[in-house]
Amino acid sequence: MWYHRLSHLQSRLHDLLKGGVICQALPQPTFKSLLPLAVRWHHTASKFLTCAWQQHEDHFELKYANTVMRFDYVWLRDHCRSASCYNSKTHQRSLDTASVDLCIKPKTIHLDKTTLFFTWSDGHVTKYDLNWLVKNSYEGQKQKVIQPRILWNAEIYQQAQVPSADCQSFLETKEGLKKFLQNFLLYGIAFVENVPPTQEHTEKLAERISLIRETIYGRMWYFTSDSSRGDTAYTKLALDRHTDTTYFQEPCGIQVFHCLKHEGTGGRTLLVDGFYAAQQVLQKAPEEFELLSRVPLKHEYIEDVGECHNHMIGVGPVLNIYPWNKELYLIRYNNYDRAVINTIPYDVVHRWYTAHRTLTMELRRPENEFWVKLKPGRVLFIDNWRVLHGRECFTGYRQLCGCYLTRDDVLNTARLLGLQA
Repeated sequence: MWYHRLSHLQSRLHDLLKGGVICQALPQPTFKSLLPLAVRWHHTASKFLTCAWQQHEDHFELKYANTVMRFDYVWLRDHCRSASCYNSKTHQRSLDTASVDLCIKPKTIHLDKTTLFFTWSDGHVTKYDLNWLVKNSYEGQKQKVIQPRILWNAEIYQQAQVPSADCQSFLETKEGLKKFLQNFLLYGIAFVENVPPTQEHTEKLAERISLIRETIYGRMWYFTSDSSRGDTAYTKLALDRHTDTTYFQEPCGIQVFHCLKHEGTGGRTLLVDGFYAAQQVLQKAPEEFELLSRVPLKHEYIEDVGECHNHMIGVGPVLNIYPWNKELYLIRYNNYDRAVINTIPYDVVHRWYTAHRTLTMELRRPENEFWVKLKPGRVLFIDNWRVLHGRECFTGYRQLCGCYLTRDDVLNTARLLGLQA
């Protein structure tokens, strides 16, 4: 009986309020529905904008630019960009976040053209441009991609006819470097041609875009198939697709390869866009994608060869995503280095194996394999957080050099050139 009375009363309240400011659509009947009668939508429609906002007990709600946004009041106070709260020269917060009252609420709110003004109980005024709120809201971020990419299989990449960079243009011009980095960011791989086949010139090339990362393999590594390290890469055996340094807490971001000499047969390099394969899993088996992005694994590198004694362990899921928009930013896939699975309970581990099999099948589809023959003078840059690499077995003497680059420095170089990274 009370349910029907509440429904009748809500209907009557709705009719009464329709003549004034348009009210919020009434929710399903509950006792709380009768309480916030003062909570109304404030609508503004002018040549500047069309928006509506509503002040709730514990948050502020805004409809603007086809987006419904909700902001906690502490968040609104914490992100104030007034001179006393934020240093616009250093782009750093001056406000002590821990000093903000966790029960804070605005005393008044008003809109002037495209700017919202919040006046707090102590008289402080915070103002926000509506577009800034859209850009920086959680709801706005869910609709955005951090780094634009072109996902590819072998056919897509070959049809794109992505040009290689010329060594001289890469080293001496901003435009040449920018084109190279744009292709690298979009596809996760890029080539530089006409590089003198020496370790010194390869190092100079790498330093053009980043600091070289020092690892257990040294700064610049230079190797042949002499089994001098405890790694299958130092043999003539075929290598299945994988990403490197999965046993680092932070896998190396970019890998540089330069084949200085090969007197023999075979040895082609295999490249697979891991993000393309993962996207196929997301479309075909979203619950398996979610499992691969949630379950942590250990990868390890154990070496006891000569003077090299290492035992490194890295922990993380196979697929690493931004939780707010599900955008993939890192794939950690290396069946050689995966350690004992002891981080997954028994009632989950079989489902994990099923999901891992689904991803592996996508990674191993022949149409996803892009094969390239590395040769002296042609340097390959690989996004090790995205693109898996491998090789076919080979004969004869094969000599490679290369290095790992720090990801932050590569992205910084790209941003300084005006690229989104």
